[in-house]
Amino acid sequence: MPKHLPIADGGRKVAYLNDEFLNSPDARAVRILAEYLEPLSHFRHQKVRDTVVFFGSARIKEDGPLSQYYRDARTLAKMVTEWSVQFDHAKSRFVICSGGGPGIMEAANRGAADAGGKTVGLNIGLPFEQFPNPYITPDLSFEFHYFFMRKFWFAYLAKALVVFPGGLGTMDEMFEILTLTQTQKLRKKMTVVLYGSQYWKEVINFDALVKHGTVSPADLKLFEYADDPESAFELLKEGLLMYATQPDTPEVPAIAGSRNPQMPEGPA
Repeated sequence: MPKHLPIADGGRKVAYLNDEFLNSPDARAVRILAEYLEPLSHFRHQKVRDTVVFFGSARIKEDGPLSQYYRDARTLAKMVTEWSVQFDHAKSRFVICSGGGPGIMEAANRGAADAGGKTVGLNIGLPFEQFPNPYITPDLSFEFHYFFMRKFWFAYLAKALVVFPGGLGTMDEMFEILTLTQTQKLRKKMTVVLYGSQYWKEVINFDALVKHGTVSPADLKLFEYADDPESAFELLKEGLLMYATQPDTPEVPAIAGSRNPQMPEGPA
């Protein structure tokens, strides 16, 4: 910040220092762009190449009714982080990323911190149940206003996704990634693990969607189930080794290409 604020002709502040303008509806595009550029600069500075994203309920506590899921998320995040250190030391590979809040999000960041690794928190301002947990790497803790920009950063760097039991927010995030994968709007293969098969098969009847013809049988192959950290880790490791560690894997993945397969690939 300059010692003396730049003043335009007529005694007005320049636009980028005008808080009234920056907080106005007219500057919404600037604020949206800031929620792209500010995280990007931190990811580059921290050399984060890609992530493994954990979704799950903010309401699951370490000592609550579903506490086993908290402990399992913590254990799995630690396992992935310890395994990831074998890769390119010039870049941070497969960094654990969560929504930054409490519950399963906290457990994931905590497990990565247990292993001494970097860990990302994509927090968002909400009226309840959402505040940054203390286990996020400070330079990788972000606060979003726009849900869609937060979701962009979940998808953009992710090479794998683990979905623990959760409610509306968890399902919203999960189905968005599954839809992007189903419609081939992600130009990368992504391993998706639904953790806790009993929970997920009770709350979502995927087979009924096939029965009624609203999804195809092949769509049920977009994800796999796991019920313990060891089996989840094996699924993640297999997918990451197959799709995300090849020499020609793009360093910065693209989100979407052309809808027409005969057209050239579009930009990220």
